[in-house]
Amino acid sequence: ENAPSLQRVMPFGQVVIGPPGSGKTTYCRAMQEFLRALGRKVAIVNLDPANDGLPYEADIDLSDLVQLEEVMEKLKLGPNGALMYCMEFLAQNDSWLKEQLCAQDAKYFLFDLPGQVELYTHHNAVSDILQRLVKADFQLVAVHLVDAHYCSDPGKFISVLFTSLSTMLQLALPHVNVLSKVDLIEQFGQLPFGLDFFTEVLDLSFLLGQLNDDPFMRRYKELNEKMIGLVEDQGLVSFSTLNVQEKESMHKLLQTVDKAVGYVFGEVESRTTGSMMSSAMSSDLSYFKTADVCEKYTAAGRSSSP
Repeated sequence: ENAPSLQRVMPFGQVVIGPPGSGKTTYCRAMQEFLRALGRKVAIVNLDPANDGLPYEADIDLSDLVQLEEVMEKLKLGPNGALMYCMEFLAQNDSWLKEQLCAQDAKYFLFDLPGQVELYTHHNAVSDILQRLVKADFQLVAVHLVDAHYCSDPGKFISVLFTSLSTMLQLALPHVNVLSKVDLIEQFGQLPFGLDFFTEVLDLSFLLGQLNDDPFMRRYKELNEKMIGLVEDQGLVSFSTLNVQEKESMHKLLQTVDKAVGYVFGEVESRTTGSMMSSAMSSDLSYFKTADVCEKYTAAGRSSSP
């Protein structure tokens, strides 16, 4: 009850989530640099106590409140159990987080969270923390990163769809799903359909046909039908694409995120954005529409280009 109130100027934040290896920490560093170039005062909040060797300097670090190794040693827990304990401990001591946020000059935050999927699909600690921040007038958007190469495997893509849907319903925030590392989308095989099939999540019955061709997956035909039906009935899941090394890709995703969270930039940032993108265009960086991403990174797109 005695926790400090947050700044009168409405703070915004991206809650960056996703499975291990999806590029969350790399995204936070790249987005921090991009936002600072636009003139936004941005701070990174590392809420992953297992995230050592950070490529950025965290402005707020959960390890200052609770340390994973200490929890493992004292409570005799494994890494996953200790991490869950750390998140529950933060939920019970969220006044610490509010104090840290209030002490920052920044009004825009990037929250770098752990990769344990259960934290976002059915465990309540993270959801409780975020909802308390929302009640404290934080404008938050979940940015859910998944590896783009999962699109080349129908079974894995269905898992991605189901995890994305579960996360959206559990966190109950404005939500942007992102196919990260889109430049590696065909690293493990060619896409069975065009990229827009996966970004717009089109008629999934075609994906089911691909699964039924697999002798192993055919045994789970009825389960896959039910899962696909649930995703289609909700009609909530779609994906943006991202290559953190491309300015235009970062800009396009930021526009989507800003729209989702209701962030409106001022005249100075608008001019800065225009200048940055003009520089990018002069360096022959193409617009990251789905068709352009397909042409640049997929075999089908390259073969159809003149």
